[in-house]
Amino acid sequence: MNSTFKTISESDILGASILIVDDQESNIRLLGHMLRNAGYTSITTTTKPREVFALHLQHRFDLILLDIQMDGMDGFQVMDGLKKIEKDDYLPVIVITSQPEYRLRALHLGAKDFISTPFERAEVLARAHNMLEVRLLHEESKRQRTSLAQKVIEVETSNQVISRQRDEVKRLYDDILAEQQRSMKLSLQPGAMVGVENEERLATGWYRSLRLRHPWLQLNLLTAFVAAAVVGMFQGTIDRMLILTMFLPVLAGQSGNTGSQALAITLRGMALGDLQSGKETALIRKEALLGLLNGGLVGMVAAAGMYFVASSQHLSGTLMLSLIVLLAMIGSCIISGICGAFVPLLLKRLGADPVTASSIFLTTATDVVSMGMLLGLAAILVK
Repeated sequence: MNSTFKTISESDILGASILIVDDQESNIRLLGHMLRNAGYTSITTTTKPREVFALHLQHRFDLILLDIQMDGMDGFQVMDGLKKIEKDDYLPVIVITSQPEYRLRALHLGAKDFISTPFERAEVLARAHNMLEVRLLHEESKRQRTSLAQKVIEVETSNQVISRQRDEVKRLYDDILAEQQRSMKLSLQPGAMVGVENEERLATGWYRSLRLRHPWLQLNLLTAFVAAAVVGMFQGTIDRMLILTMFLPVLAGQSGNTGSQALAITLRGMALGDLQSGKETALIRKEALLGLLNGGLVGMVAAAGMYFVASSQHLSGTLMLSLIVLLAMIGSCIISGICGAFVPLLLKRLGADPVTASSIFLTTATDVVSMGMLLGLAAILVK
């Protein structure tokens, strides 16, 4: 929008729209003749004052020459009606009267000037010219104010858009930074789960790498002794049913995988912030159910394998051995799933790093439970 202030020229004044209102046709003709001879080109006339409102709504005259004394509706009533049309209370009216008391009243009602009767050409033209110049300047001022207000609105709108865009860019940057941090945490998890600390890199010296890794290997050895002790407790059962040793690694592998799946999901939820406070119990129940379902499905396959192997060796109690494998598989998968979710939660509650230590404790739990259940059920059910 162009906000340059427009200079009012003589052609603008002569081209302005003028309305002459008088119930005397002779006065209208005389005033119209004076104005046209002076070069004014847009002149409208009426002898009916009630038509003024509709005419002004349609044409928005720059000047209205208004007779005060008219039949039916006088000039004062016409000005009252024009005030309802001109919302800024600026009436472009010059009243026509020879009564001094009417002039003062008309000025109080909003008229800008007056012309005396009988008409003097020089007075009519001078007052009309001055009035039109002021009117056009007033309209130009209104246009400038409107243009300035629009510019202010545009600037404020632009500032709001810029502010929103800045906030959006900051939010996207924060999201990218947070995603990079989460990706880094997830990328470090596989190494941490086997005792490789986060600070170890490819360029780390062998001595520091040894010092970082070796304590975890010692801890893992200790937990392996626990699992071996469980096997030792049932050495008599193994001596009687050597076939069970074939299924110990199968059972340990399946339960270990079940626990590792639950552990991975739990650690991922911690790293990404998906595991909110109060949802721990629901997570453990879900992993227990998945352990039951997965254990039942793989247990049936493992039980079928036990039945086939035991039958091919003509062992007695093949159905019972198959049932033991099925029950041990279901039980160990349920407990492994629970441990996979519970161990990192417990370590976090105790202030330890769940990523670093969880896998060692989980492996011990799954080995002890799977071997203990298989050998324990065999010791109880098979005589």
